[in-house]
Amino acid sequence: MSHRAVWFLRFVGEPIVKVMFAVYAARIDRDQPLSGLELGERPAPEARPGWSTVTVKAASLNHHDLWSLRGVGLAEDKLPMILGCDAAGVDEDGNEVVLHSVIGQSGHGVGPKEPRSILTERYQGTFAEQVAVPTWNILPKPKELSFEEAACLPTAWLTAYRMLFTNAGVRPGDSVLVQGAGGGVATAAIVLGKAAGLRVFATSRDEAKRKRAVELGAVEALESGARLPQRVDAVIETVGAATWSHSVKSLQPGGTLVISGATSGDRPSHAELTRIFFLELKVVGSTMGTKDELEDLLAFCAATGVRPVIDEVLPMDRAREGFERLASGEQFGKVVLTNP
Repeated sequence: MSHRAVWFLRFVGEPIVKVMFAVYAARIDRDQPLSGLELGERPAPEARPGWSTVTVKAASLNHHDLWSLRGVGLAEDKLPMILGCDAAGVDEDGNEVVLHSVIGQSGHGVGPKEPRSILTERYQGTFAEQVAVPTWNILPKPKELSFEEAACLPTAWLTAYRMLFTNAGVRPGDSVLVQGAGGGVATAAIVLGKAAGLRVFATSRDEAKRKRAVELGAVEALESGARLPQRVDAVIETVGAATWSHSVKSLQPGGTLVISGATSGDRPSHAELTRIFFLELKVVGSTMGTKDELEDLLAFCAATGVRPVIDEVLPMDRAREGFERLASGEQFGKVVLTNP
């Protein structure tokens, strides 16, 4: 019997138990997060009011999954937890769908008093054969997008979309600096910015990633910390401490720095407070995006031909390789896991 199939066990005197293959956090290890990663059988979703079960065709990795293995946003009492925020698949009626991974944003399926959370903070995730989410969180997948492409959008690409067009408020012709080319959000910001008529600059420590950033639409890609040819209207910041000072110094007066992550740490040695208040700069925090924004992003990609940048596609049972690649920082774009 294949470990890839959803199957049933019957124990004497006990009810049927439905199980499935999944990739999950079994333990929390802040120093060696991948030591807590396990692949194996987990209980399949059970029916519950207001929720739907989706058969996962593709799911993409995010740094959120690595942080979960370190215990950031994931409590020990929630273990074992199936990882994965993003997915595209088929719902119970046979429709091709994409999942919005912010649970509790509207109260649908959980009640109005439950605070919002990202999938896998409270509820089992998408790195499995099936996942259950509130029915409200399900959107139609545009026919123009493959399952692999659609699975890249709900976290990193939605985050970049909200950072650019909602929180930075940039318009065609404006200039933007994207720090850390190669990461999922940064790559999305370059592609979306180019498609929206922005003048995009990018940085990376890696020469190959700088070259790729230019191929994707950046007008120039520079080494991390290098002086830009001009000050920009907005900065898309996901790196954190290592690039914070450079981000602030790269803004023109009145510019906006939008931050959605801090992969290099959240305590920069120079906060640049004097520059921030003297030049009347805006610092805006940004987390994920709304269901409406995801719907707009899906439509934007379908209409314009913009597609997520995919670094590698792996079958679900090779998920550890994908996690190792993400942890190494060698990827450019998204790592996607698929079910047959």
